[in-house]
Amino acid sequence: MTTPDSEAPDNFGEQFLDDYFAECDEHIAAVRRHLLALDQQVGEGRIDSALLDELFRSFHTIKGISGMVGFREEEQLAHRIEDTLRAVRQGDVSLNVDRIDGLIESVALLDRRLAARRSTAPLPVLPDEDAAAIQPPDAAAGTAGSGPLLTFSIEFTPTPALAERGININSLRARMQEIGEILKSTPTVKGQGEISFQFQVRTHVDLMARPEWNSEGVQTKAEAHVPDIHRPAPKVASSNVVRVDLVRLDELIRIVGEMVTSRARMEDQVKQARKNLPSPEWRAMFESAQTMARQLRDLRDGVMRVRMVQIGEIFDRMQFVVRDMARESGKRVIVNVIGQETEIDKFLIERLMDPLLHLVRNAVSHGLERPDERRSAGKPPEGRLTLRATTIGEKVSIEIADDGRGIDVERVAERARATGLLAPGVPLDDARLLELICYPGFSTRVEADRESGRGVGMDVVKSTVEALTGTLSFSTQTDQGSRFCIEVPLTLAMADALIVTVCGQTYAVPQLTVREVFEVEPSAVRALERNEMIAHRGSALPLFRLSEFFKLTEPHHSRDRRFHVFVTGTGNNALGIAVDRIVGHQEIVVRTIGDSLVQVPGIAGATDLGDEKVVLILDVPALRRSALQERMMRTGN
Repeated sequence: MTTPDSEAPDNFGEQFLDDYFAECDEHIAAVRRHLLALDQQVGEGRIDSALLDELFRSFHTIKGISGMVGFREEEQLAHRIEDTLRAVRQGDVSLNVDRIDGLIESVALLDRRLAARRSTAPLPVLPDEDAAAIQPPDAAAGTAGSGPLLTFSIEFTPTPALAERGININSLRARMQEIGEILKSTPTVKGQGEISFQFQVRTHVDLMARPEWNSEGVQTKAEAHVPDIHRPAPKVASSNVVRVDLVRLDELIRIVGEMVTSRARMEDQVKQARKNLPSPEWRAMFESAQTMARQLRDLRDGVMRVRMVQIGEIFDRMQFVVRDMARESGKRVIVNVIGQETEIDKFLIERLMDPLLHLVRNAVSHGLERPDERRSAGKPPEGRLTLRATTIGEKVSIEIADDGRGIDVERVAERARATGLLAPGVPLDDARLLELICYPGFSTRVEADRESGRGVGMDVVKSTVEALTGTLSFSTQTDQGSRFCIEVPLTLAMADALIVTVCGQTYAVPQLTVREVFEVEPSAVRALERNEMIAHRGSALPLFRLSEFFKLTEPHHSRDRRFHVFVTGTGNNALGIAVDRIVGHQEIVVRTIGDSLVQVPGIAGATDLGDEKVVLILDVPALRRSALQERMMRTGN
């Protein structure tokens, strides 16, 4: 397949190429799901004809639209896959592990080429070997020849006499592979303790007409050629779908954001008008403003839902990664996917791909044991990996859990003490353990291998999640497995926030990062190892003063007044951030600060509360990191 590729015609508008890539993305996402389902059916002696039909239609469409835009190699690759699927549908060949592998590799190659086309990057080479894995039936090994395909049951009972003559299970298997394809192989035990092997073979050769196949311990029986195909009712494709460019959606969200700001300004004006208007007139104005606020919130939610995609888009990719890694390592892995229909902003999906991929690779490579190790530990030989997603209020929780060996806490502690990250005698709970394995460059592995080890790259995972105003939590248990949980907002464009004041300055705190709020008497503050603490829910809560972090000048005697604290984090990882007052709650439009010259640690962006004054948005995860580093410097651990 070396035909030179032509570029898309000059008169082919950009909008048509955008539609082409979007449609290919939809088809390839569906193809991944269907191939995973068929992969599970290969060893069960059945195929789902509805899945084959869907696959065939997807590649037929990709072939057609690739030809329309002038992408000839993509068209030819889709055509070869289509030919293979046609042969399977017609019963000329059957699906086996090698053929499924070939289809998966070809889809991955097609996906890489489309990504390169979209980004104008160099195109991956498309050698002839890639097409060989999805060869049509007349070129498939063991099926050469003409005539209908026949299926035979072959039983072989090995004996010492046959073995002395060189006739054994391996020689028979080689003979069957020369004339056809082995569909199934099953050992059975007979009454006298003899072991026999049952094979199902598909071939163009009529074995009943060849006497040698009914001698030397081999019994052959012809079977009717009726493949076990389940035919559920086909799904009717929806036609009420319109593709929308994300750039247009971003512009619409920007307009909605400006309306949110204008609504806040109007609410302030309505409050001020109360002094000058008669009560009935003011009440009518107030009710109109409240109605508009509800309608605007519905509009905001509707626009945001348009940007939402199902997280199953990520989970499907993860399953292919697990499948390949398990085969390379000799491990057996069962993937449980829960909540794949959970929706999340398209932008967040793209940003979370690499962190989730890293966690999944770690779980398979270093968390799950090999079958013999699991048996020795009293576990089933198949490791279990769970991918779970749920919506909790205005945020999405994504969990990656395995039932493997867990993290060796003592080994981590030893390494941390050797590098000065952990003081002697300090215990390791899950929160502190997570901080260690996410420390830049920290690893318990002496040498790097092909996959990331536990700890290598975890700093990138944590920083990426926190950059999305999310949180990363973790738990592990020896010989029981590990669990990582990522919580991120449904969207980053708009958020509910607490409005706080510190030393006369006003800040917005994303509500998703706040667990609870309470008021504190100055006398309740205690000093411990040069750190301030307050008693809270039966334990000591570290106190972090925002005024000190931003070096704000406090009014005289301000430390003698009551103040407010909002709590972020959980368990031993909880932190109380002290502010003067919490003055309210408001929906805000998040504006990121792109200029590196004006970026400040602890500040995530800015917003307008409706009074045309800029209010800074706190970066709570960054404040927590700063507080942790400060405590370690003060206490030496």
